[in-house]
Amino acid sequence: MKVLVPVKRVIDFNVAVRVKADRTGVDLANVKMSINPFCEIAVEEAVRLKEKGIATEVVAVSVGPQGASETLRTALAMGADRAILVKHDGELEPLTVAKILRGVCAEEKPELVILGKQAIDDDCNQTGQMLAALLGWPQGTFAAKIDIEGGRIAVTREVDGGLQSVSLSLPAIVTTDLRLNEPRYASLPNIMKARKKPIAEKSVADYGVDPTPRLKVLEVREPEKRKAGGKVASAAELVSKLRERGVI
Repeated sequence: MKVLVPVKRVIDFNVAVRVKADRTGVDLANVKMSINPFCEIAVEEAVRLKEKGIATEVVAVSVGPQGASETLRTALAMGADRAILVKHDGELEPLTVAKILRGVCAEEKPELVILGKQAIDDDCNQTGQMLAALLGWPQGTFAAKIDIEGGRIAVTREVDGGLQSVSLSLPAIVTTDLRLNEPRYASLPNIMKARKKPIAEKSVADYGVDPTPRLKVLEVREPEKRKAGGKVASAAELVSKLRERGVI
């Protein structure tokens, strides 16, 4: 079984995000970038499937600028066998990425695509579902547990009311949630080996996809700072203040 794992390059989750002075977007100058945490979980799950003997090859793919090659090196250091970089320097919407990934799937013919449920930069949570629709494959989203047996994949997913189990025929799309696993730290020897693993470079044009955005960002603003709270002497005073503010 070949497993394809799309990964995204995002601002490191430990970095404080700053908005540009002209409010046209987020300031990326001299900012540490890293692999999206949900994508990292997807890579870990694919590598575990390979270690169990279920998967025979793990292929990581990223769509973005040349710097995304470092994100792919992280996936390779974790255990992916090879990688594909689809180069593009501008902004890409989820539907565009899904169309590119459809082209990658047509070339690679994976039996399973595992990707993070969302990216921490735009929080769209759309690419996996759109890719499943474009391919016509079954999907298991927000996966908290995965079991593969007899040509089918059982996905336990987190929903508002608890847990839901779905059984999918392969090929299939799975998006990962936080509790699926805990990603490993890449060891120094594996990091060095990753530098020798191949990364094939492609372009968006190779897949016949128009990357022109369909949405226009009008303005980006930081959230308002929270105001200091106040103390009340009694429950009656609390209720009174809440009524004054129209909360109740």
